[in-house]
Amino acid sequence: MKNILITGGAGFIGSNLVDTLIKDTQIKITCLDNFDPFYNPEIKKRNIAPHIKKFNYTFLKGDIRSINRVKRKLSHHYDAIIHLAAKVGVKPSISDPIVYTDVNINGTQNMLEFARDLDCKKFIFASSSSIYGINPKVPWNEDDYNLSPISPYASTKISAELLGRVYAHLYHFQFISLRFFTVYGPQMRPDLAIHKFANLILQGKPITMYGNGKTKRDYTYIDDIVSGVIAALNYSSSQYEIINLGNNHPVELRILISLLEKALGKKAIVKKLPEQQGDVPVTCADIKKAQKLLGYMPKTNLQTGLQKFVSWFKSQK
Repeated sequence: MKNILITGGAGFIGSNLVDTLIKDTQIKITCLDNFDPFYNPEIKKRNIAPHIKKFNYTFLKGDIRSINRVKRKLSHHYDAIIHLAAKVGVKPSISDPIVYTDVNINGTQNMLEFARDLDCKKFIFASSSSIYGINPKVPWNEDDYNLSPISPYASTKISAELLGRVYAHLYHFQFISLRFFTVYGPQMRPDLAIHKFANLILQGKPITMYGNGKTKRDYTYIDDIVSGVIAALNYSSSQYEIINLGNNHPVELRILISLLEKALGKKAIVKKLPEQQGDVPVTCADIKKAQKLLGYMPKTNLQTGLQKFVSWFKSQK
């Protein structure tokens, strides 16, 4: 049986990943999550409720900043660590950069040390498209080292990737950094734009559109991200890799709002504001490397993905 530790496994991406992995009875999953109050912890508790009943799942409440406190409750061996736990969000990181550094850099180093101590040979890290910052050379390629992050959140992800490179070199385990591009879908966090917009539109309240609505995002459906993570879990051909997981199809914000209106069957009241600090004009993933190394191929377009999200969203009401 393969033993896997997933940090942040009660969150949006983590719980969807567990939904898939837990079906394999040859995989034993340990989920470590601290129920960070960034959003209502009850949401995470609902996410993991179906998992708790499974024989191959163990949940442990704990903080990656204090890994020594929970070490004795963890296994003495993991075949892989999938490190999803992080302080999230661009705008909040501008308000409180110190805590982002503490969790995303120090916490990641704690997990790398934990992997080293246990001689865990595979470490998969959840990185972010925000690393690329303002970069007009699209689509963004992993080999482009001219990174221009414009938020503390983005800079912490770069730092964690570099830590991973050092640990992979010194301690001879595999480190794969997956740069996620604007993930959406069922169980998504309530602070993310699509979830927030849907909630406000259905309540007849105005949504905020920063700028002229022409900013573009490479929206990637959660099932495609999960398939990429699992492919990385099965990849073993090199020691250190940075890989984009996106949809390779940027969509303007105003188009997103229009598609969401159609999926919800209700028009949005749009309040226009100036562009917000830390936002980038476009994100676009070059996914050739993911295709070559992982066989990754996103299958869900935005219109279909929004319909699936709305079905889930309405089922929660």
